[in-house]
Amino acid sequence: MNTRSMIFTLYGDYISHYGSKIWIGSLISLLSEFGHNDQSVRAAISRMNKQGWVQAEKVGNKSYYSLTSKGQNRIDEAGKRIFKLKSEQWDGKWRLLMYNIPEDIRHIRDELRKELVWSGFGSMSNSIWISPIPLENQVRNLIEKYDIDSYVDFFIAEYAGPHQNQQVVEKSWNLHEINEKYQLFISQYSEKYIIDKNKIQKGDKGDAECFVDRTKLVHEYRKFLFVDPGLPEELLPEKWLGSHAASLFSMYYKELAEPASRFFENVFSEGNEIKHRDKNYDILNHPYMVD
Repeated sequence: MNTRSMIFTLYGDYISHYGSKIWIGSLISLLSEFGHNDQSVRAAISRMNKQGWVQAEKVGNKSYYSLTSKGQNRIDEAGKRIFKLKSEQWDGKWRLLMYNIPEDIRHIRDELRKELVWSGFGSMSNSIWISPIPLENQVRNLIEKYDIDSYVDFFIAEYAGPHQNQQVVEKSWNLHEINEKYQLFISQYSEKYIIDKNKIQKGDKGDAECFVDRTKLVHEYRKFLFVDPGLPEELLPEKWLGSHAASLFSMYYKELAEPASRFFENVFSEGNEIKHRDKNYDILNHPYMVD
């Protein structure tokens, strides 16, 4: 598992609820549980610092890293999508983003495409991106971020045919492929959940092991952010496995929560201010977990 990606997972699932700041020594200790060494952690956090996701702070001879506003916004957006267990009701409207970005700034076009896919847009045709989800704020932020207001047009519209809305979905996303990924996730974690649940109840699974397994669980499940647009239920196929996978994820996550958080706090308490923990943070229910 990529060190930088694992750091994002730790910030989203733990550190952001404890003041969003951590001593590099604690971060190294946490990531050593996954086989990441001192050098790889320092290199990854330094790269994240240069990219504007985190900011460094020196206190005495200790280095601390906290999320920037850019980093916190990305964590918040990701968290709301990861822990949303049911699709929102559709308002019947489509959001269309069209662009014509010049070849001499094609690197911006490439970055924009990645951002659009991550946000849940689908490519209906060349340079036309579509979503049934209210992503107006994300679109405004992207236009401002890349300074491309001269090259884009954004519409909120209703589809008037001649086909059905489901055919618009088929043109823009490969739901069959996404469903297969959900099937694989369910196959991999269903039996593991039952085994670990029994172990935890019998006291046969240690805190460190629960921490590793819960972090890996979130890390694996959050990969669906890059493939599943989170379509409303009205637009999903009849045998959609996303809801099943979400329920499995939620149950397994909660089963591991208490011992995993106990291990995190034990490591975090050395060199960090544990008092910065969010008073409203419930370890059994992630703040973004919505049924």
